[in-house]
Amino acid sequence: MAVDLLLGLQWGDEGKGKIVDVLTSNYNIIARFQGGPNAGHTLVFNGMKHVLHTIPSGIFHDSAKNLVGNGVVIDPVIFKKELDKLEEQNVDYRKSLLISRKAHLILPTHRLLDAASETAKGKAKIGSTLKGIGPTYMDKTGRNGIRVGDLELSDWKEKYRALANKHEAMIDFYDVNIQYQLKELEAEFFEAIEVLKSLTFIDSEEYIYQAQKSGKTILAEGAQGSLLDIDFGTYPFVTSSNTTAAGACTGLGVAPNQIGEVFGIFKAYTTRVGSGPFPTELFDEVGETMGRVGNEFGATTGRRRRCGWLDLVALKYACQVNGVTQLMMMKADVLSGFKSLKVCTAYNYKGKTITHLPYNIEAENVTPIYSELKGWKEDLTEMDNDSQLPKELNDYIDYLEKELEIPIKIVSVGPDRKQTIFR
Repeated sequence: MAVDLLLGLQWGDEGKGKIVDVLTSNYNIIARFQGGPNAGHTLVFNGMKHVLHTIPSGIFHDSAKNLVGNGVVIDPVIFKKELDKLEEQNVDYRKSLLISRKAHLILPTHRLLDAASETAKGKAKIGSTLKGIGPTYMDKTGRNGIRVGDLELSDWKEKYRALANKHEAMIDFYDVNIQYQLKELEAEFFEAIEVLKSLTFIDSEEYIYQAQKSGKTILAEGAQGSLLDIDFGTYPFVTSSNTTAAGACTGLGVAPNQIGEVFGIFKAYTTRVGSGPFPTELFDEVGETMGRVGNEFGATTGRRRRCGWLDLVALKYACQVNGVTQLMMMKADVLSGFKSLKVCTAYNYKGKTITHLPYNIEAENVTPIYSELKGWKEDLTEMDNDSQLPKELNDYIDYLEKELEIPIKIVSVGPDRKQTIFR
């Protein structure tokens, strides 16, 4: 069986968690392939809100196995907190949660290094979530990292001590005032490690291979968004992993010819958290309304999201590099009430009109060129069939499908799993 992918097509926060939750009943295995606790996947059902950071979004379904793949970086302390919340909700995660031995661990000193590095950058900071993600991936590529499988070896604590000592020397090098009590942080860390060791560790690439051979259905779940990809995003204002379709192959050990459907998720408008260029960003009442109605605050950091019109130039680019086969449009309900909607269809780039994403999209180089469409005023949140959608919304969807040349199969009209319209 081919492995299907689910990816965000913007700067993250597109609503991937909700859609994975909605689709999980169609799959035997949900596999997270990159990122770490800098991600926040929000799920709403039965009147309750659930936020996951590392655990795959299929965990609330008894029928699915949930795999944390080798491309993920795990903070044992945050992971333990997620497990504690699942226990409070009587979720029997021990029978369904699997951890790749090749996944890397975030140490307390990784978080301290992250804070020191970001502080040292001053005004040039990239907007890190300060979760230690970047330093952990740096240790991974530098071949210094500690992996989940190391916890099964007798000398892992010696390996830990050597790496933590190296990190402390690096923190001193930054020469910034970072106050910390490492012994306290380590006590919490080692307690969480014991919890992590009670879970099932697997050789995940072999597990997935055998699952495919036996006909199991697999959905690979991405974190963050395509425009935050370390190679193809708005560098350096990006995350530290490959958030695009290629990341699923390396993050799970799946061969490229084994990829099936590629589901791409986007908001009906655009948001961004933290620093970095954002051509269609709004600084007026319209942008403020989008943020307020859409409750645009980061699930992980609580930071306010910047809001703007839909950017088709960037969206086409994301569809292209991912090979998207189906689209899912989120938060259509947030646009209810606007008399007209704008969609960026091209850029004025250094005096020339272009329709592709250039190397640099900073404001001094790029001005968005807009098309305008008629808005709708109807409340969408109680609708459950596409025949109920207002004509103006259907016109908006038709316009986007024509421009992107990819079908929009799902329209989300609210945060609850029930507020999902299949087309």
